[in-house]
Amino acid sequence: MGLLSGKVALITGAARGIGKAIALKYASEGADIAFTDLVINEAAEQTVREIEAFGVKAKAYASNAASFEETHKVVDEIHKEFGKIDILVNNAGITKDGLMLRMSEAQWDAVINVNLKSAFNFIHAVTPIMARQKGGSIINMSSVVGVSGNAGQCNYSASKAGLIGLAKSIAKEMGSRGIRANAIAPGFIITDMTAALSEAVRKDWESKIPLRRGGTPEDVANVATFLASDLSSYVSGQVIHCCGGMNM
Repeated sequence: MGLLSGKVALITGAARGIGKAIALKYASEGADIAFTDLVINEAAEQTVREIEAFGVKAKAYASNAASFEETHKVVDEIHKEFGKIDILVNNAGITKDGLMLRMSEAQWDAVINVNLKSAFNFIHAVTPIMARQKGGSIINMSSVVGVSGNAGQCNYSASKAGLIGLAKSIAKEMGSRGIRANAIAPGFIITDMTAALSEAVRKDWESKIPLRRGGTPEDVANVATFLASDLSSYVSGQVIHCCGGMNM
C-alpha cells in the first residue's frame, strides 16, 4: 500500500520538470494521475506512459490554465473520467523576467495570469468537488522569491507571493469541509530552466545554500507527497521551504 493509494491527483503543468516529478512520485505511491498542460505533445504522452508504468491510471488534458472557462470544463472532464479529485497541485508557471522600469504590461499580465490566476481557476473548480467528498489537499507551488522577492522578477515574485496568500485564505475558508491548503517554496532547483545558466552562476548560487547544492525536482516531489498524504492530515495554511536552507 502506497501513501496515496486510492487517491486521484490533478496536477497542472506536469508534462515536464517539477510537475512531472510530482506526478511520477504520486504514481509510485499509488495515486491515479490527471494532468494538464497548454499542449499535449509527444513529451506529455511519454509522461503518461511513464506514470502508467506504476500500474495506475493516467491521462493528459490540453487546457489553458489561465482561462476560467477552460479550467472549469477540463475539471468537469477529469471528475467524470476519474470519479473524484482528492489532490490538486497548482504547478503551472512561467517566467518573463525584467527590471520593473523595463517591464511591459504584457510581461506582467502573462505571468500573473499563468502563475496566479490559474490557481484561482482550478481551486474555484475543484473545491465544490472536494467539499462534497468532505476532504482534499490543495498544494500551491510558490517559490522562495515569493517570500523574499528578487530583483528582475517583480512579476514572478508577486505571483508566487500571491499563491501563498491564496493557500492560507483557502485553508481558513475550507478547513471546516476537511480541505487543507498549503504552499511549497522551492529554492534553487536544477531543471531545464536553471540548466541554461552558466557554471559560474550556478556555483555562485550553490555557495549561498547551506547544503551546498541545488535541489532536484524529486526533492520537491517528496515534500508534495507529504502534503498530499494523510501524514500531513493536521497541516494546513503552511509554507514549506524546500531550499536547502537558502531562506530561513
